[in-house]
Amino acid sequence: MTDNAPADEAAPGMPARPRIRWASLIALATAQFVMVLDQSVMNVSISTLVADFDTTVTTIQGVITLYCLVMAMFMMTGAKVGDIIGRRRAFVAGLVIYGCGSLITALSPTVAVLALGWSIFEGLGAALVLPALAALIAGNFTGAARKVAYAVIGGVAGAGIAVGPILGGWATTQLTWRVVFAGEVVLVVFILAMTTKVADAKRSGPKPRLDYLGAVMSAAGLGLIVLGTLQSSTWGWVRPKSSPITPLGFSLTIWMIAGGAVLLWAFTVWQRHRERIGADPLLHLNLVRIPPLRSGLTGLFAQNLILMGVFFVVPLYLQLVLGLDALQTGIKMLPISITMFLAAAAGSRLSTRFTVRGIVRAGLSITVVAVLILLATVEPELKEAGFATSMAILGVGMGLIVSQLGNVVQSSVHASGRAEAGGLQYTGQQLGSSLGVALIGAIVLTGLTGSFVAMIQSDQRISAEVSTQVGVAVESGIDFVSADQVQTAAQNAGLDPATTAAIVDDYGKAQLGSLKIGLLTAALLASLALMSTRDLPHDPPTARRKEQDSGRSPHPRDRSRSRATDPDSDDSHL
Repeated sequence: MTDNAPADEAAPGMPARPRIRWASLIALATAQFVMVLDQSVMNVSISTLVADFDTTVTTIQGVITLYCLVMAMFMMTGAKVGDIIGRRRAFVAGLVIYGCGSLITALSPTVAVLALGWSIFEGLGAALVLPALAALIAGNFTGAARKVAYAVIGGVAGAGIAVGPILGGWATTQLTWRVVFAGEVVLVVFILAMTTKVADAKRSGPKPRLDYLGAVMSAAGLGLIVLGTLQSSTWGWVRPKSSPITPLGFSLTIWMIAGGAVLLWAFTVWQRHRERIGADPLLHLNLVRIPPLRSGLTGLFAQNLILMGVFFVVPLYLQLVLGLDALQTGIKMLPISITMFLAAAAGSRLSTRFTVRGIVRAGLSITVVAVLILLATVEPELKEAGFATSMAILGVGMGLIVSQLGNVVQSSVHASGRAEAGGLQYTGQQLGSSLGVALIGAIVLTGLTGSFVAMIQSDQRISAEVSTQVGVAVESGIDFVSADQVQTAAQNAGLDPATTAAIVDDYGKAQLGSLKIGLLTAALLASLALMSTRDLPHDPPTARRKEQDSGRSPHPRDRSRSRATDPDSDDSHL
């Protein structure tokens, strides 16, 4: 099998067998692995980062959120830049920026420099790489080979998110978390050397122009929504707590989220205006009116929101409640790595026997069950079997979802729209990731504060005076710390042993309760995501094969479904 072989060849009367350009796929898959590795590495290293930089869990939560947010803010702009300068050139430029960010992160002496290198530089680099990567996959593979390529890319993405905990845990415990970022620099150099094997994706039509105002409005709108959500645990959602300003008596959080929504609405109005006058918009809005593409984007958004939310909660439980180190945390999370990769790899085969919609719905249903099982294991003592089972089942659910939706998004549009579709795809994924950390994290921290105060006030072992003092101290919110740190703080405050023990006991119960609330939210979101699957392709695989064999054109009402199930459809949506 040669690297430049055609994508599909078959004897007459036999189904086409995919022939893969493996060198191209290795380069693109390695890039995908590097792009997603950081998020899971940082999650498992939260407690170490807090200690190394003498900061708080909330600050590290902000750094993680900012990384995903920068990608989401500039992903559509990155896709348009790829249209302008060429997808492979954008891919290379993004890798160079990303590699520089990894080097800065590896050497960062402060949280500010960490945020600059990781959140800003790496985020901007990824915003160029990922849309170009999606278009390059579609441009280098066709037919059944493209389905295999997307399944591999989905599996590698899942493996990167899932392998990150054990890789980051080992590096953090045995060496330092900085080694991971130094390793990324080496991988980036390898990918750059392999890009000669990747053919550039063709662009149809004239070179577009960048919509600078649209880029600013879309980035600012998404940024305000996510940053408002991130600060909600400190500022309050509606009723102000420690809000820096309180317009009309309300928390700044609600105003930021509302302002972001207004900016996104203005962005859509501006895009329609540019289309009417014949100017190039940042995003052709008719793309999001394609039902399969819209369902695919919603599914990817939900999948990343749930996964990153869970991946924020689980290390808090394992490290700050149970006291495990980063390596032990990574080992406990290993089952999801194995099952996610296997389920994603099996996805392309399953799509020949089951509908895409059926596979995605099965993945979401499995995810709900897995998160509920995981919730039941959150106790003062780890339930080893139940925890491992829940993580393995969660990996199956996530793997089934990612194996299908990337192909649905890219196959729903003509080749000329694939860069924009790629930008939308990764915008949805990273927006989901950033909101997953911000929203689930805010719910956990808000729940922790509320539960702790309520327990202190109702605990007969604690005097009214101490209860009032604690309530005032945590009024603006508390950070997620270990019970040992709470005990030390109580002792330093001069409280007697009995009161200290009561406070530590109440805090431990509040910790578990808040983590369960966060996981329950993730399960509810996965359930709601089932509602978005209605427009996913659901033609029976046997019917699709018979239709293709007979050469019959689909009925017009089925055309949008056919595009998403036929990766080589040439129907234009622009």
